[in-house]
Parts: sequence; C-alpha cells; structure tokens
Amino acid sequence: MVSVPLPDPALPPPVLSERRKTRQLMVGSVGVGSEFPVSVQSMTTTVTADVNATLQQIAELTAAGCDIVRVACPSQDDADALAEIARKSQIPVIADIHFQPKYVFAAIEAGCAAVRVNPGNIRKFDDKVREIAAAARDRGTPIRIGVNAGSLDPRLLAKHGKATPEALAESALWEASLFAEHDFHDLKISVKHNDPVVMVRAYELLAERCDYPLHLGVTEAGPAFQGTIKSAVAFGALLRQGIGDTIRVSLSAPPVEEVKVGHQILQSLNLRPRKLEIVSCPSCGRAQVDVYTLAEQVTAGLEGLEVPLRVAVMGCVVNGPGEARGADLGVASGNGKGQIFVKGEVVKTVPEHRIVETLIEEAMRIAEEGGDTPAPGPPTRVRPNSSGTRGDTA
Repeated sequence: MVSVPLPDPALPPPVLSERRKTRQLMVGSVGVGSEFPVSVQSMTTTVTADVNATLQQIAELTAAGCDIVRVACPSQDDADALAEIARKSQIPVIADIHFQPKYVFAAIEAGCAAVRVNPGNIRKFDDKVREIAAAARDRGTPIRIGVNAGSLDPRLLAKHGKATPEALAESALWEASLFAEHDFHDLKISVKHNDPVVMVRAYELLAERCDYPLHLGVTEAGPAFQGTIKSAVAFGALLRQGIGDTIRVSLSAPPVEEVKVGHQILQSLNLRPRKLEIVSCPSCGRAQVDVYTLAEQVTAGLEGLEVPLRVAVMGCVVNGPGEARGADLGVASGNGKGQIFVKGEVVKTVPEHRIVETLIEEAMRIAEEGGDTPAPGPPTRVRPNSSGTRGDTA
C-alpha cells in the first residue's frame, strides 16, 4: 500500500494554484492584486440619486460580506449623489459610467474609490483618455476598464464579426495601452461575456498579455440557479489557474445573493477562510431518515453562524459514520435515531425527532467556546501607501 502524507494542520489550507502575479492597487481601503485576497463585489439595484435607499442597500451588502460595491451613474442626479454615498459608505464605492464622459470626471471629483468605464459605449472615449488619466492620477483613483460583449466597440465588432475572446481582449488591451501612454497604470480590467467558455478564454488571453489585476464576471449570467452555475464554472476554471483578483457574481436576484454565492465559491477553493459548511449525503435507497429535510432544517437553524464549522448530516450506515466522524460536528442517522459526533467522538445518541435541535445546540456550544480555531475576521484591508443596475449587469 502506498503511504500518502497527511497535511500539516499548522499550514494554510492548500489551493489549486498560485495566484498570477499582478500589479497592485488600492480601491479605497481594499487592496487589489496578487498580494491581496480575492475580493467580492456586487452592485446596487437602487436609483443612485436616492441616497438613502442606496446607502441602505450598501449597508445590507456590507453586512453580507461585500468588499467593494458599484453604483450606476447614468444621469446628472446620480452623479450629484456620488459624493455623499462615497463618504458615508462603509465599503469602497465604484462609480459605473456609460455613455457620458463627463460623469467619469464627476465620479473622480466626488471621491469614489474607483471608476468603471465602458470604452465601447462612451462617446469618443479614446479622445478623453489623457484627461481621465490626469484627473485620476491627481486624486489617486484607479480605473476599471470594463469591456462587455453586449457593448463592444463597433470597430472591433466589424473586425472580428462578433464578441470573440480575441475581440474582448483586444479592446481591453488597446484601452490600457492608451492609459499607459500617459503613464497611468492604476488599472483593473474585465472582459465579460454571457458564455462562460468565451469569457474564460478572453481572460486567459489577457492574463498572457498583461499584468494588470483582473475582475472576473459572467455578464447577464441569468436567474439565481443558472447564474450561480455559470459563475462557479467560469470562476473555478480561471481561479484554478491563479487568474482573478476580484469577482462579481451577476445574478437576476437580490445583490446580497450575489455576495453569498461569491463567498461560497472562494471558500470552496480555499481562497477565503471557510465558515459554516454543511456536508450531507444526496440520499439513496440505503437512507433510513429524510436526509433532505434534516439538511435543510440544520442549514436554516445555523444560518449566520460565523465560526469555521463543518457539520455532517448523514443518513446512511455505509458512509454516515465516517463522514460524521471526520467533521467538526455530525450525525449518523438510522433506525429512528442519530449518533451525534463532536470532533470524531460519539457524544450522545438521540431519537430522530431530536437530531436537528441537538445539532444546533452543539453547534452553538462550539461557537460560544470559540472552537479549535478563531472565527475568520472581516475581509483583509490595508491602509493606502505611496506605492501603492439600470440596464447594466456587467
């Protein structure tokens, strides 16, 4: 029998690949680039000019763990609201600009942490790069070049015939080169497409040809279920290669759901500290309990638990004891009862109707005692240093 060495528990959890080396930049208080954790973004769905509603939604996103938030700015009223929103938000605010170049300057002047520009639909954008670079440099404001398949520069559509990976990458690299001509390099790039295969290839091309941080996203990914699958597949394919520095899961769903999915993707890849994780069997003919209901009830009862805890809810005598024993907390169910495991030891046996309440009680006890490891803190932020939607689902 071949001996496989066990992982050292003192070492950080393994990841699939080292991060691609990038330039580093600061988006407000959040570091972006290969030296910082991959950050989770979302976008407000409120009318930005409604300051109170927008700040309320930002507060909800902040509570859900959002690192950076983007707000739409399609009108002058929205631009006028940016300064107050940027000042009062607890997380960095990015202004999302389309069509009108004047709003780029308004967002920079308002003190937004960064500005997203879409070169494909801002009038005569290339002619404005010198002025934008100067204004952004003066205020220390990074720029995200956000290329989108649905609004690609007409010149590139004519050249490539459609929004191919090559067209998306070419658009982004061309705009980045214009900023570089004016010695402005505080750039982050995104090249979004609704097809994960096209999107992944576009980012691979970018990663080969530049060292700017990359913001990942499958644009118009769809309703919650479909969008989650598309985003998880695409992000996994890229993060597996170390590609990606910020992410946004674009869903036709409340933005808080985007943040939850984003965190879960990163936790699954050990790119964020794992928090609550439910391990449950898919059920089969061997199961002697209603595993579906047990897992749903335990998940609901532990919602919001912040300690890193793996809970196994098992209903099969084949794999149940092993999975329950290997988790921090678990149950192996059968014959109308459940054996409760804590750190591999059976601590009690309870009737089936008490399994859920017992697991929740034990989880809360572990949480109160702090578990074996401290609960993960807020997303990593550092102080800046001298070196350092309405119609838009991009």
